[in-house]
Amino acid sequence: MHFSRGDLGDLQVLGRAVKQAQYRQHRALDSALAAVGTTLAQWDALRAISRSPGASARELAAATFQTEQAFGTLATRLTAQGLIERRPGRGRRIEHHLTPAGEQVLVRGGKVADDVLAECFAALPAADRETLLGLLRRLNGEENA
Repeated sequence: MHFSRGDLGDLQVLGRAVKQAQYRQHRALDSALAAVGTTLAQWDALRAISRSPGASARELAAATFQTEQAFGTLATRLTAQGLIERRPGRGRRIEHHLTPAGEQVLVRGGKVADDVLAECFAALPAADRETLLGLLRRLNGEENA
């Protein structure tokens, strides 16, 4: 596919608009999640562990868009807070599981996130949100986009 100079500028504007929307959403989520005693990174890690109980740090790092080292640091913090536990798995594998306290933070954070995201996407009617989701899924190469 060939892009003209003007098209490339438009693509840069598009890329910046996507980044700006993501940045605003992340800031709003991080700020609101503080009210339930967590951060966006911590809550996202709890969500990933909830979706894949027993997952390794490598798997969870990929699921949360972090390096293994960054996820390991975060998991150490979550363990110290009593929100997750690490258990030995097969071989040298360490498995991650939510504690009851972690499950509570996950649920409280989910309610906060629902409210924040409803506000973030309030300017778009339901049909536009559905279209946007479909387009983003297609860009991300997801099935059934």
